[in-house]
Order: sequence, then structure tokens, then C-alpha cells
Amino acid sequence: MKLMLHYLKRYKLLFVLNVISVFGFALVELGIPTLISDMIDHGVQNQNESYLVQMGIKMAIISIIGVCGTILLGYCSAKISTSVTRDIRQDVFNKVQTFSHSEMNEFGVASLITRTNNDAFQIMMFLNIILKTALLTPVMMAVSFTLTTITSIKLSLIIVSTVPIIILGVILVAKISTPISEKQQSSLDGINRIFRENLTGIRVIRSFNNEQHETERFDEENVIFMNQSKKLFKLMSSTEPVFFLFMNLSSLLIYFTASHLINDGALQIGKVVAFMEYLFHAMFSVLLFCMVFMMYPRANVSAKRIEKVLNSKSSIQNGDEKEQEEEKRSVVFEHVDFVYPDGEEAVLKDISFEAKEGETIAFIGSTGSGKSTLIQLIPRFYDVSSGRILMNGVDVKDMDCQKLRNKIGFVPQKANLFSGTIEENIRFGKTDATMEEVVQAAKVAQAYDFIMEKPLQFKEKIVEGATNVSGGQRQRLSIARALVRKPEIYIYDDSFSALDFKTDAKLRGELKKQKTNEIVFIVAQRVSTIMDADKIIVLNEGKIVGAGTHKELLKNCRIYYEIAASQLSEEELQYEG
Repeated sequence: MKLMLHYLKRYKLLFVLNVISVFGFALVELGIPTLISDMIDHGVQNQNESYLVQMGIKMAIISIIGVCGTILLGYCSAKISTSVTRDIRQDVFNKVQTFSHSEMNEFGVASLITRTNNDAFQIMMFLNIILKTALLTPVMMAVSFTLTTITSIKLSLIIVSTVPIIILGVILVAKISTPISEKQQSSLDGINRIFRENLTGIRVIRSFNNEQHETERFDEENVIFMNQSKKLFKLMSSTEPVFFLFMNLSSLLIYFTASHLINDGALQIGKVVAFMEYLFHAMFSVLLFCMVFMMYPRANVSAKRIEKVLNSKSSIQNGDEKEQEEEKRSVVFEHVDFVYPDGEEAVLKDISFEAKEGETIAFIGSTGSGKSTLIQLIPRFYDVSSGRILMNGVDVKDMDCQKLRNKIGFVPQKANLFSGTIEENIRFGKTDATMEEVVQAAKVAQAYDFIMEKPLQFKEKIVEGATNVSGGQRQRLSIARALVRKPEIYIYDDSFSALDFKTDAKLRGELKKQKTNEIVFIVAQRVSTIMDADKIIVLNEGKIVGAGTHKELLKNCRIYYEIAASQLSEEELQYEG
């Protein structure tokens, strides 16, 4: 397989040692039967004790060499297979980091986890076996068949007649097992998906009393995986008894034929003993070869799944850095349309506006109007379908993604914290931030007070899924993470929704005090959150239906007035109007 060959090139020295140990092991294993034959035919029959001692010493030396070769073979194969698997996992992880949201949606999180863990494990197991046997079996088979032919042509014909039957059977098994392996790995993707959904959504499941439904859903997919595995294991396990049946039949024919040859004086007893050892090694080598050949379909399926990830190109490609710093910062949307990769209809249509240095631009509209999608185009989570987005006068497609995103402090709609301390989570925005900067960001984000109430304060651990902090606390920590970065552009994607009105007002007040010449984008559902914005853009079904200040929109935009009327009192509307 191309994938394994690509990674094996990195370990040439170990591979050479592996080959040397294989040849040494094969010669030792096949050398001892020859010495035994000589001991029986020349030492025992002639009662030559000195010859027997001499042969015994040779056998002891060869055995020691064989032990050393076996240890070296085991070390090299284990080292190479584990190192290659580590490299595969690292490369898959690095590749996934470059994926846009489109590729992530195409593969799915559960499938990517399976490919990184289980598929890489299958390759490791196959590679470990193949390094021990794939190189060993051809040598053992070639030498064994040569020695059996030299010993007795008549007896060797019996072996030759059985081997093709075994190989044909193995090829048939491999063809049958390939589609079963593909279905098995796909079913494993399904198990991981359901299990992951169940763990992340356990509170929702319990609140709706749906544990039984989820158990049945998991059991259904688990049974499918079990059935595919049973088919595969039954197929594999049936080959071994058939193999030993042919091996035993061959042995019976050899003993029957050999007895006549010995009786006629055409063959010596020692040669028969050596021949049976050669037979064992020859047939065992065929068995090992068959095992490798039968493992190949499953490993090949896993390798193709990994190759698909590694060969996938992200739809977001880095541009040539052409940016020249302008005196004033700006973000401009010019007739932007956007269609999701798997969608048919545009979710954003002819979006045009300009955000100037120091301005706060807010977006509001009904659910599904395209607010979050619009702001995700700025850091290039997706690329526009038509039109263009200019940052400081340069098309974002012509900018390096890393430099582009370094200019942005992004607070997502769903606050996502990582396992680690509160300090580490805030420093995620700026790894070299000082403790003073971390504390200041927490204070502005209105997170300082609840952090100080924790037993370990900034050293308090955030558990997996951040279930030991509330939704509002998660949002405030996410905002602090963006603030500590001190970027040119802030993007708040409905990032104040979990805050009470008092905390929301205090937070916006602190943000206003800290603001200098940064551009701020806010997506919100609350009118009170965006009333002070320099410009509010109203979206409806992917189109801009209104733009202006709060007061202007109350007078000129019916949709905005309806949203405001649903949230504000009549007195507030009259006062603003």
C-alpha cells in the first residue's frame, strides 16, 4: 500500500535491520533440521560420539543466533509499526486542523475520530504482522521448498500440489472479506457518532426521559457492527481448520510415500525427519502468508479511509500576503452571495456594507436570516460564493489565513471551553499574555468576581465540556479569551444571550470604555444589546432590509420595529421614536 510505503521510508535503518534479522532467523530455523538429519544419518547410525558433540555445539550456537535474531526482529517490527502509526495520527490531526467547516461537515466528527484511532490501529497491527512475516515467509518458503526438493523430489511434489489450493482459497476469502470490512468500519463510525451525541447531550436526554430511546438507537447500530464482525471472524476462523486439514493430509501422504522409499533403501531416516521439519516450515510459512493476505483487506480499507483525509484539499486556501497597512482599518462587503457547499439556494444575497475604524456594526434578524453565516465569512470559515470581502483594502482571499485570523477576536455563538484551568482558557487567546492582562480581560468580561469566588481562583480546573461552570460564565470566559488577544476586529456571535440584563449592560459599558479604534461586529437577538451600535443591519431571508441607527430603523424599517416592539415597552418605543 502506498500509505505504508510512504511512511516506511522514514525508517530505512530500522527496516534494513528488520530484513537482516528476517534472513538470520530463516537460516537458523532451516539450518537446525539439516544438522539433525546429519546427526541421525552419520552420528547415531555410525555411533560417532565426537561427531554428535560437534553437531550439538553447532546447534547451540545457531539457537543462540536465532534467539538474538528473534529479539531483533520483534524490536524492529514493533518500533517501526508504532512509529508509523504515531506519524499517521499526527499527520491526520495536522491535516484536520487545515480543514474548513465544509470538510468537517463532509467527513463528520465521529468518522474523523474513527479514522484517527481505529483505522490507524488496524494499520499498526497489519504493519507489525507484515514486518515479521511478509519478509520472512518468502524466504522460508523458497528455502524450504528448495531443501525439500533436494531431499526428495517425489515427496516435494505432494507439497507443491497442495499449496495452490490453499492460495486460491485465501484469494477467495480476501475478496469476500473486503466489503464486509468496509461495512464494519462504517458501522463503527455510527457507533462513535451515537455515543458522542449521547455523552454531549446527556442532560437533554435525561430531561426528556429518553434514555431508553437512546439505548435502543445505540443497540441497533451496535448489533449491525456485531453482525458484520461475526461474519468477518467466522470467515477468518474457518480458514485455519481447512489449512490444517490439507497440512495433515499432506503429512499422511508423505509418511506413506516415505515408508516405501525407506523400505526400498532410496531414503534415509534422517532425511525423512529433516523433510518433515522443512514441510512444517514451508506449510507454516504459507499459513503466515495467508494470515497476512486475509488481514490485508481490512487494513486496506482503513488505509484508504486515512488517505482520503490526507489527500483532501481544504476549500480555504492561503493567499499570497499582499497586505499593506493603511492609515485606517476597514472591512467592506461588496455584493457578497453565499451558498453552503451542500446547499442549493443562497443563504446570503447581495450583501454590501462598510465597517470603518472604531465603528460598532450590529446584525439582527429572524432565526435563519443569515446573521451568523455572514460574520463567519470574515475569518474565512467559509469563502464567499460571489462578490468579495475586503479587509484594510485587501481581499481576504489574498491574505494568509493565519495572519488574517490573528487580527480577529472571535467569540462563537456556543461558548466552547477546553479542559484545563481558567487561566489557561483565557490565555488560549494569547499564549504569552501576562497575568495582569489575563486579570484585566476577566474584569472587563465581568468574569473576575465569579472567578475569585472559586477555591483556586484562576487555577480552578475547567472539566471536560465545561459542565462545572454555567452558560453565562462560559460566555464571559469566552469573551475574556477574545479580549486578552487585543485584536483589530472583534466578532461577537450572539455572545451575550446567556447573560442577565444587568451583567449585559455592565459588560457593554466596560467594552465601550476599553474600545479605541477596533472594529466591532455584534450578532444579537436582544435590541437592548445593540441599541448603541453605530450601525445596525437588519437581515431577512439572507438580504439586507434595513441599515442605520436604532432610532432611524424604528422609523424606517418595519421588520426592525416589529422586533423592537416585541422586546421594548410602549414608553421605550415612544421615547426612542
